[in-house]
Amino acid sequence: MSRSRLKPVIVVAQLLKRHLENLLAYLKHHITNAVTEALNSKIQSLKAAARGYRSFRNYRTRILFFCGKLDLYPP
Repeated sequence: MSRSRLKPVIVVAQLLKRHLENLLAYLKHHITNAVTEALNSKIQSLKAAARGYRSFRNYRTRILFFCGKLDLYPP
Protein backbone atom coordinates (compact mmCIF):
# COMPACT_ATOMS: atom_id res chain seq x y z
CA MET A 1 0.00 0.00 0.00
CA SER A 2 2.83 2.41 0.75
CA ARG A 3 4.01 2.13 -2.88
CA SER A 4 0.68 3.25 -4.22
CA ARG A 5 0.44 6.54 -6.06
CA LEU A 6 -2.86 7.35 -4.39
CA LYS A 7 -2.39 9.70 -1.45
CA PRO A 8 -5.42 8.41 0.59
CA VAL A 9 -4.14 4.83 0.33
CA ILE A 10 -0.70 5.91 1.58
CA VAL A 11 -2.30 7.76 4.51
CA VAL A 12 -4.28 4.67 5.53
CA ALA A 13 -1.17 2.49 5.28
CA GLN A 14 0.74 4.87 7.56
CA LEU A 15 -2.16 4.94 10.01
CA LEU A 16 -2.25 1.14 10.19
CA LYS A 17 1.52 1.00 10.64
CA ARG A 18 1.40 3.52 13.51
CA HIS A 19 -1.35 1.60 15.32
CA LEU A 20 -0.25 -1.94 14.45
CA GLU A 21 0.73 -2.85 18.02
CA ASN A 22 -2.66 -1.80 19.40
CA LEU A 23 -4.54 -3.57 16.61
CA LEU A 24 -2.68 -6.80 17.29
CA ALA A 25 -3.33 -6.45 21.04
CA TYR A 26 -7.07 -6.17 20.37
CA LEU A 27 -7.03 -9.24 18.12
CA LYS A 28 -5.21 -11.18 20.82
CA HIS A 29 -7.25 -10.11 23.87
CA HIS A 30 -10.60 -8.81 22.46
CA ILE A 31 -10.76 -6.05 25.08
CA THR A 32 -11.92 -2.50 24.36
CA ASN A 33 -12.83 0.52 26.44
CA ALA A 34 -16.35 0.72 24.95
CA VAL A 35 -18.04 0.24 28.34
CA THR A 36 -16.02 3.08 29.85
CA GLU A 37 -16.81 5.37 26.92
CA ALA A 38 -20.53 4.59 27.22
CA LEU A 39 -20.49 5.35 30.94
CA ASN A 40 -18.64 8.62 30.31
CA SER A 41 -21.20 9.55 27.67
CA LYS A 42 -24.04 8.94 30.12
CA ILE A 43 -22.32 11.09 32.78
CA GLN A 44 -21.78 13.90 30.26
CA SER A 45 -25.45 13.81 29.27
CA LEU A 46 -26.48 14.08 32.95
CA LYS A 47 -24.19 17.05 33.32
CA ALA A 48 -25.59 18.76 30.22
CA ALA A 49 -29.21 18.09 31.17
CA ALA A 50 -28.78 19.73 34.58
CA ARG A 51 -26.94 22.82 33.32
CA GLY A 52 -24.78 22.70 36.44
CA TYR A 53 -25.16 21.47 40.00
CA ARG A 54 -25.08 23.40 43.26
CA SER A 55 -22.44 21.09 44.67
CA PHE A 56 -20.24 18.20 43.63
CA ARG A 57 -22.12 16.04 46.13
CA ASN A 58 -25.38 16.51 44.19
CA TYR A 59 -23.61 15.72 40.92
CA ARG A 60 -22.03 12.61 42.40
CA THR A 61 -25.37 11.44 43.83
CA ARG A 62 -27.04 11.80 40.43
CA ILE A 63 -24.24 9.86 38.72
CA LEU A 64 -24.48 7.05 41.27
CA PHE A 65 -28.27 6.97 40.95
CA PHE A 66 -28.41 6.79 37.16
CA CYS A 67 -25.19 4.88 36.42
CA GLY A 68 -24.97 2.72 39.54
CA LYS A 69 -28.35 1.08 38.97
CA LEU A 70 -29.38 1.72 42.56
CA ASP A 71 -32.52 0.07 43.83
CA LEU A 72 -34.58 2.43 46.01
CA TYR A 73 -37.24 -0.10 46.98
CA PRO A 74 -36.94 -1.53 50.50
CA PRO A 75 -36.05 -5.22 50.69
